[in-house]
Amino acid sequence: MRLTPPMTMMNFFRKSQGTWYTQRSVHHFDCSDDESGESNLIVRVVDADDPSVSKICHQQDVNPAVAVGGASFSWRANLMDWSDDESNAAILVDIPNESDPQRGKLIRDRGYVESIPVVSHYWFAEDGVVTIDTDYDCNRGQERCWFITDDFRVRVSTVRTAGGVNLMTYCSEFRCTSEDELMQAIERNRQRAGGK
Repeated sequence: MRLTPPMTMMNFFRKSQGTWYTQRSVHHFDCSDDESGESNLIVRVVDADDPSVSKICHQQDVNPAVAVGGASFSWRANLMDWSDDESNAAILVDIPNESDPQRGKLIRDRGYVESIPVVSHYWFAEDGVVTIDTDYDCNRGQERCWFITDDFRVRVSTVRTAGGVNLMTYCSEFRCTSEDELMQAIERNRQRAGGK
């Protein structure tokens, strides 16, 4: 089965919607120890008329009419922990380039590296790899993400300070199957086996 990668940010968000199991390795290039961990990433598409889109646009002095939608992201160490912690969540609003929809800006209520509202610039390569550059007050972040299959994707990011690369993160992300999807798959397999 050939994968057709998303080539616009909204299509990328739509393809990413759902819950992902993330395995993460963080390599520090200073005196800190390297880290590894597991978490869940929950992605939800946000329509252009969602009140959060307008709110974030106004925070960044951007006309909401140029926003085409966005996505909310939240991270949890374990799905059994249902507490909503705002420090583990962000909303990204997509403002595509008018002449080239494979490029654009993301405005966010909260950055990944520094918890401040930020503007990122993104572009899609011909192979579907999306690169997102973000300048913060004291750092610069770059993230690249791409789909290997519909249900497996890779993210690689770096954080640079004035002194050079400070850390690099590699994430493998597997799409989690919902209970409804699992039950539908079981039923399809029963029907294929003759309804047993």
